[in-house]
Amino acid sequence: MSDINLKPSELAYVPFVSVDDMMRNVRAVGVETIMRGIAEYIEEDFLRWESFDKRPRIAAHAPQGVIELMPTSDGKTFGFKYVNGHPSNTREGRQTVTGFGVLSDLSTGYPLLFTEMTILTALRTAANSALAAKYLAPKGSTTMAVIGNGAQSDFQCLAFKDMLGITEIRAYDIDPDASVRLARNLANSGLNVTICKTPEEAIEGAQIITTATADKKYATILTDNMVGSGVHINAVGGDCPGKTELHKDILLRSDIFVEFPDQTHIEGEFQQLDRDHPVTELWQVYAGKAAGRTSDTQITLFDSVGFAIEDFAALRYMHDLLPRTGHFVKLDLLADPDDPRDLYGMVLRSEAADDQAA
Repeated sequence: MSDINLKPSELAYVPFVSVDDMMRNVRAVGVETIMRGIAEYIEEDFLRWESFDKRPRIAAHAPQGVIELMPTSDGKTFGFKYVNGHPSNTREGRQTVTGFGVLSDLSTGYPLLFTEMTILTALRTAANSALAAKYLAPKGSTTMAVIGNGAQSDFQCLAFKDMLGITEIRAYDIDPDASVRLARNLANSGLNVTICKTPEEAIEGAQIITTATADKKYATILTDNMVGSGVHINAVGGDCPGKTELHKDILLRSDIFVEFPDQTHIEGEFQQLDRDHPVTELWQVYAGKAAGRTSDTQITLFDSVGFAIEDFAALRYMHDLLPRTGHFVKLDLLADPDDPRDLYGMVLRSEAADDQAA
């Protein structure tokens, strides 16, 4: 019997970034450099906003959390992310948020990249927050309050340090150990971290307030009397129906900036307001079609929920980075028979190959 060669061709392989590979990429380039790069890609894609398919993400809700699909396309490339949010997972040693993503060539349907997106989402979320703050935060801001010191908080602090020049972090969490962990992780970052006993103490002297809590419920992390004029609020935690962090009265005093109103009104702080309440879309600010911060007394609020175009940008960035770092594997993911019409024949030949090997 002649040898049967079923070795996949190059068409069968897709670049795959595992968790280990993602960590290698982050270490090779630097976490701050990666977040700055992702922010640049996000801004590029927001500046071509009208090229993208836009829709609220597809969600499956349970009492414990949510699973979401976030698809979009610019007409040439398609991307999607699978992501969950389950706050109680940490009690069982699991992550609150996990994810993976795919970038594909729309003309052939073939994937260009398959990657973990638990770490990549954390990088993207912080990069997106800092990008928005470049347009919305008070100029010369040096101090940020971070309320909620879970897995996202480290990335937020580092992104704001790199992109806005923040030097002081005032940290608060209902679990003091979380704040201790944050301070320990940032010990050699150039940031000065002060652990605070109350949210009020954390906010004192801060020009930027970041809220990044995880509980899937209507919550009041910030009350109206806690927020003075002239600050920027980076509201990260409210990202699904029935989950908020800010008292409604804060929203009524703020100029609100959102990614995509149709999604933010379902999931963000915006869900507390009537649909016709005025908000500004960030892409318009980046394009110079709408104003960002206009005065020293203005309260700006970025109602961050995460949008598919941001993940698309993160996938693009990672796809472009890999040839420089080499931290990926070629995954045999796509069936590639010699004759594209003979998929079953490939299965039969694989059986013959196994018999021959035996």
